[in-house]
Amino acid sequence: MKLRYGIATIATLGAMAWTASFAAPPTTSKGLLLVANKGDRTLGIIDPLAGKQIATVAEKAVTAHEVIASPDGKLAYVPIYGNAGVGKPGSDGSHMIVVDIAKRSIVGNVDFGKGLRPHCPMFGPKDGLLYVTTENENTISVVDPKTLKVVGTIPTGDEQTHMLAISNDGKRGYTSNVGPGTVSVLDMVNRKLITVIPVTDVAQRISVSADDKLAFTADQKTPRLAVIDTATNKVSGWIELPSIGYGTASTPDSKYLVVALPKADKVGIVDIKARKVIKTIDVPATPQMALMQPDGKIAYVSCDVDGKIVAIRTSDWEVDKIIEAGAYADGLAWAPSK
Repeated sequence: MKLRYGIATIATLGAMAWTASFAAPPTTSKGLLLVANKGDRTLGIIDPLAGKQIATVAEKAVTAHEVIASPDGKLAYVPIYGNAGVGKPGSDGSHMIVVDIAKRSIVGNVDFGKGLRPHCPMFGPKDGLLYVTTENENTISVVDPKTLKVVGTIPTGDEQTHMLAISNDGKRGYTSNVGPGTVSVLDMVNRKLITVIPVTDVAQRISVSADDKLAFTADQKTPRLAVIDTATNKVSGWIELPSIGYGTASTPDSKYLVVALPKADKVGIVDIKARKVIKTIDVPATPQMALMQPDGKIAYVSCDVDGKIVAIRTSDWEVDKIIEAGAYADGLAWAPSK
């Protein structure tokens, strides 16, 4: 871990914390924040209001990068990817653990039958099924969360299918295929590939605007985001960035996009209509994933190298909290509670 903060920075962070403590509570969403701590090989459970990691669950396996919570917030699903990066030599994970969040223990397992490097899990918003990228097979595996059995697959038509986003109506899926630099468009209902969109040499991460009209993926060689029109399934333009981008998340009104800028140790705020960055925010080292709280009042960004999560208010785009997580904090998920 890099020790990057001087006295001035510490003072600044202290001032942020002091200001936040006297502000009105920034959230109306009840729930817990989940984080995949790659370096610790744990699932972190965070109280977002207190700004503390309150528990960890050991994965008892090689590294997991991503996590998703069940719609009722009771269970977490954590695919065990392996000990390598996408497209690089290493072990091939073959299962996904299920964690009871309240009990803080592993209560189930999904066996994919062979080393597929399962990575990004997403729940279908309408059908209640669990969709998981399975890179080594160039597919999305469809899992019944009740039986923990694989009940189908969807071909992606390209390799290194690393991340998945699903439209809010549940009809379309979009994958970022890293090495080929493409995005696959999937018919989630009929479990078919619609098309593969050429984007750039190398592409990372994928998200969809809250209104389902646009998809975004980050060029890994040029500092820019590809904007994909979901009506035409074509790249409709680019958003220039101050540094290479990574994870993104849309606000619920589809006006703004939060983008992690890992090489700059910043988070960018994009005006989607204007297609330009309107602000950058200094954050701890190597921001990775962006996640929007359900009420849209807070955006969370995991900061890999520093093992922290930054909570950013969307009302004024200022840092609300910096939360200590585990080593190499990466994937984030929201577990709702009543």
